[in-house]
Amino acid sequence: MPTRKLSMVTNAALSVTLSAAALLASSLALAADLKITVTDLRSEKGAVGFSVVNSAAAWNGKAAAVERKMVPVTGAEVTLQLTDVPAGEYAISVMHDENGNGELDANFMGMPTEGYGFSNNPNVLRKPTYDEARFELSAEGGAITIRLR
Repeated sequence: MPTRKLSMVTNAALSVTLSAAALLASSLALAADLKITVTDLRSEKGAVGFSVVNSAAAWNGKAAAVERKMVPVTGAEVTLQLTDVPAGEYAISVMHDENGNGELDANFMGMPTEGYGFSNNPNVLRKPTYDEARFELSAEGGAITIRLR
């Protein structure tokens, strides 16, 4: 009888281990590459800041971004290549920090004086909602182009 109980426990443990391994393998298999290209830079100075989020809470600053990067400007476009990104829903905001002060500068009326943009390039005169900027990244990966305003 004790052998039978040990066998059932061993089988249960093996089943849990195999399930965990399968889940890990499937999540790794769903990792993709995401290429983000930013166009229409106003100058070849400074850096472009990228914020990649995967929820409305993160979009609104109430949760952490999936990725934040600053990429120096070296030409007419800037590209950020992210690897091993889990397939899913994302939204991206970018800003061209021309003077290197780490923020999006604005005039006395609050209008940005440095370039900015969002995934899907929504044509709105405000920060778009998460739903307006979100896109689906498949397991095969993808590329997105954001035009600065």
